[in-house]
Amino acid sequence: MRISDSIENFIKDMLGEESHEVELRRNELAEYFGCAPSQINYVLATRFSPSQGYMTESHRGGGGYIRIVRVVETGPQKMAYLVRDRIGDSLSEEEALRIIAHLRDSGNATEAEASLMAAALSGKALAVPVSPEMKNALRARMLKSMILALANGHPQ
Repeated sequence: MRISDSIENFIKDMLGEESHEVELRRNELAEYFGCAPSQINYVLATRFSPSQGYMTESHRGGGGYIRIVRVVETGPQKMAYLVRDRIGDSLSEEEALRIIAHLRDSGNATEAEASLMAAALSGKALAVPVSPEMKNALRARMLKSMILALANGHPQ
């Protein structure tokens, strides 16, 4: 298991099922895992972002800490946020996969639905002779449509 995965799992275990917030000290966490503090920053930026349902807050200086809050938003509110504010007009494959994983992890999509969505939005599925910008625009439109279909319980 990679160090990034270990750090992510450790933080998610601390959050648990009941807790929606955790405070950590970056240097203590880096020391615990035997890594540089920048590795902690990387995990926070890539694995605990708003698109994955987390807000992070950092306080620097003596006694500084990192606060990670799990945003508890499900159902239509979460779907509307993703379509309206998060996806935009262009979406990379990596970001699409993060959003799909969050939908799955939050219970807004089943494992099968998430797998189908990921396959349809993959670089392999979108291997057509158009620019990367055009593929990202198409990916964004397709994911929005899929999320609306999930929210409404039927295809658009």
